[in-house]
Amino acid sequence: MSTDSTDPTRDPSATGGAGTGGHHPPSRPQGPSAPETPGAHRASQPAPRADTGTDPRRRLVAVRSEVGKAVVGQEAAVTGLVIALLAGGHVLLEGVPGVAKTLLVRSLATALDVETKRIQFTPDLMPGDVTGSLIYDSRSAQFSFRAGPVFTNLLLADEINRTPPKTQSALLEAMEERQVSVDGEPLGLPDPFMVIATQNPVEYEGTYPLPEAQLDRFLLKLVLPLPERAQEIEVLSRHASGFDPRNLPSAGLRAVAGAEDLALARSQVTTVGVTPEVLAYAVDLVRATRSMPSVALGVSPRGATALLASSRAWAWLAGRSFVTPDDVKALALPTLRHRIQLRAEAEMEGITPQSVIESVLRTVPVPR
Repeated sequence: MSTDSTDPTRDPSATGGAGTGGHHPPSRPQGPSAPETPGAHRASQPAPRADTGTDPRRRLVAVRSEVGKAVVGQEAAVTGLVIALLAGGHVLLEGVPGVAKTLLVRSLATALDVETKRIQFTPDLMPGDVTGSLIYDSRSAQFSFRAGPVFTNLLLADEINRTPPKTQSALLEAMEERQVSVDGEPLGLPDPFMVIATQNPVEYEGTYPLPEAQLDRFLLKLVLPLPERAQEIEVLSRHASGFDPRNLPSAGLRAVAGAEDLALARSQVTTVGVTPEVLAYAVDLVRATRSMPSVALGVSPRGATALLASSRAWAWLAGRSFVTPDDVKALALPTLRHRIQLRAEAEMEGITPQSVIESVLRTVPVPR
């Protein structure tokens, strides 16, 4: 069964183009109501699930087409987000303002029929604003916990590098342990749970770079470039036809998969086979980053396990029961580039983590 026309070896983060737009309305069935504000939201009355069969793979592949009704040119980014969901990981989105990062997450949540919330990170944001806090009720003379926005399925952490490390670290336990500690008691987060954090690559004044320990918690780093000319024309054409990014039902978005489909898909991903040769290839790629003269800190063993997880998810999504070396190569860049720390002199020479990974992919022998 073919999943779609996408090349299975294609890097989910490497395609050009990103933009907002909507499908020409309104002859499509209506989906759940979109929020009035860009903050936390969930449709109170979910729309009927679109008929995409009972195969979880077919349903998750349909998510990409559904998101395309609202977002132009982001098929690869959507694939990366679906891979992260299948692997139980988190995603770091990097792109300049206005390339549909927020709309992408909202559209994905609508297509998956899950809850999403948004946090705008600012310098004065406190950890309790993320995880929640204990509130004293004078009527009952007791403290009660008021849950923060982290208690959701898809959490959009907008401009995460604009808040101090103390608040950034509030996400660490949630991302790694899927729980929040309140007054010493652990509170579990919903399942599925994924953090999608964004950062602006061109404005560094007043920002707090993410520490290596937190960067390593993200399964993938996806870069959203500016759209190509034809894609930008399509964006304007859709807006001229009446598309409102605050009203996703006008684009015909509806749920095509749900949390139960995702849970079944995850169980199937764990059955995807990996030969010893492919395992060794993934390890050799990671170890090669540590010996590069331009690298101060290479990819850790956690990065190797992340590469394995994302490769298995991609192989399953592509309709295979085994991982190929091409799957590993396709996911190497988005999985590893944020885990490499360059030497200062290498950065001055224009070397980037991407060029390091590309060099490693050229030099490490591929198993046959």
